[in-house]
Amino acid sequence: MPVRLVRAVLLVLLLLLLLPYLLTPLYLFARPVSTLMLWRWTTGARVERIYVSIDAVAPALPLAVLVAEDARYCIHGGVDFAAMRDALDEADEMSQMRGGSTIAQQTAKNLFLWQGRSVVRKALELPLALWLDLVLGKRRLMEIYLNIAEWGPSGEFGVEAAARRAFGKSARELSTREAALLAAVLPNPRRRSAARPGPGVRRLGGIYETRSRSSATVADCLRRQTRP
Repeated sequence: MPVRLVRAVLLVLLLLLLLPYLLTPLYLFARPVSTLMLWRWTTGARVERIYVSIDAVAPALPLAVLVAEDARYCIHGGVDFAAMRDALDEADEMSQMRGGSTIAQQTAKNLFLWQGRSVVRKALELPLALWLDLVLGKRRLMEIYLNIAEWGPSGEFGVEAAARRAFGKSARELSTREAALLAAVLPNPRRRSAARPGPGVRRLGGIYETRSRSSATVADCLRRQTRP
């Protein structure tokens, strides 16, 4: 292969790797979309997303999401290394790892990477999560996550579309119980339903509701709009 072609390929790869880091500061103001949303648009699949400020979301919802997905959100810097170690200890290899994925990691995956589990994706995801947490801060990072997470089986993205589909109301009007049910379907929104919750979703929803009512300080960094 000619040297010039090799250099060109390496330059393109470098630019692709740097692009997420260059885009992240823009997301302090812009309203980003996920790679999955882009893919669905490209293939002509349905996408429903109504971007809302975190101020327009019932406080119970981000709290329920943190209780369910990332209880140490206000403490770590985007990657919960202690949780990752625990998850790795329980897995035979990286591809089998369960848990330990923070809100920042999930946001990095949704914004810039692909679905599925692989060592390559995880290696790209970790520094991106640290960068997102550093540049965006806790409150803005949570707002973006709430607006890009897949939350339904038919192209529903973001909490506003989720609340309207499940309960026929705005995300601003969600009760603590409804917020807990929405948090319970997040890991698998194509199979789980907050509108018609099965026994497993009801059980998880009850757990998250109880923890939300007794763990208000979990979301303290969101209320202060500052890092702890």
